[in-house]
Amino acid sequence: MKTTRILPLLLLSALALPVFGTANEPTNEDPPALINLPEFREILNETEAHRAKRRVSLERFQEMSREPNTLILDTRSKAAYDQKHLKGAVHLNFSDFTADKLAKVIPDKATRILIYCNNNVKDDPASFALKGGPLALNIPTYINLYGYGYRNVFELKSLIAENDSRWEFEGTAVDPS
Repeated sequence: MKTTRILPLLLLSALALPVFGTANEPTNEDPPALINLPEFREILNETEAHRAKRRVSLERFQEMSREPNTLILDTRSKAAYDQKHLKGAVHLNFSDFTADKLAKVIPDKATRILIYCNNNVKDDPASFALKGGPLALNIPTYINLYGYGYRNVFELKSLIAENDSRWEFEGTAVDPS
């Protein structure tokens, strides 16, 4: 009778050892990275409807750019920005987005932010190399700005030829004449 009671206890103890281990037992696993795909999906879902109402024509983009508390943000590489960018645009490379760096460039989250990317300019592969449509930089830029709390974002929806007279560029590749 005693053996019948002790045997289940021994079995439970043996099964529990590998699960609980000892408190000081070393582990070969690193802590998980600070990456949260489900939370990103939530931001993406919120952003999709928000962005749909904030894609503007070149004419509206230009009107807005002249209004107070408005910033044109170029998030392409520093080399591409230096070569050619919309006149008056401010640069912050997309890969440098952090809360602190964004706050230095855009301290007021109520600031109107206008964004554009390579996929808004055609006929200038040297300065504006086109990316695949779903990979256009406007999309992750919008999502990230939204995720960092910037809600007053507008995106240029037009595809305009580089030599269109409605554009005004500056940079090292722009002929000053």
